[in-house]
Amino acid sequence: MRKIRVLIADDHTVLRDGLHALLNMYEDVEVVGKAADGLEAVELATELKPDIVLMDIAMPRLGGLEAALEIRQRKLPTKVLVLTQYDNKEYVFQMLKAGAAGYVLKKAAGTELMSAIRAVHAGDSFLCPSAASAVVNRYLGEAAEAEEERRLDQISDREKEVLKLLAEGRSNREIGELLCLSVKTVMSHRASLMEKLDIHNRTDLVKFAIRAGLTTAEQ
Repeated sequence: MRKIRVLIADDHTVLRDGLHALLNMYEDVEVVGKAADGLEAVELATELKPDIVLMDIAMPRLGGLEAALEIRQRKLPTKVLVLTQYDNKEYVFQMLKAGAAGYVLKKAAGTELMSAIRAVHAGDSFLCPSAASAVVNRYLGEAAEAEEERRLDQISDREKEVLKLLAEGRSNREIGELLCLSVKTVMSHRASLMEKLDIHNRTDLVKFAIRAGLTTAEQ
């Protein structure tokens, strides 16, 4: 059985040695090198072409983010698995954008780290629970924003003007005077807004207008 060849990149000697000892306990893993900083990690990845580099984020000379970008730019076969103490969603997104295939916290159990190594080696991705949650939340947030934009695109410019004034607390008569429309026409626009947006009360119309950036008015 061919072993998973791993390079450890971390600026703490004790942690590098500890990881080396931990991974040596598993028959399907071989530690082929250890790097004390990002620059050395890139050099060893280029020379040794390991399957996976366990990459810390904060390291001297060259950080983990920059090292991951360099490894991707050099088109090396090595996959980056982030192993860090930083439970920070921005680090998660930056490292994934740089090409990392996984994100694991240093406080994780050895079994979780091995699961991550095996998953990444098999071509899958691996995210610790907090990183996965951050990714899902961003995705849901972007999906919600896209849905808001889609709904906003359905209404006309005149309906947007009516919606803005409604959100600011104007009455139908006041809106008609400001836009030179009859009260009946304003009511028609209001009914059209509710139908297109699938919103059936003024409070939710106001909330939508605020989310859409049409007004900063608050209830």
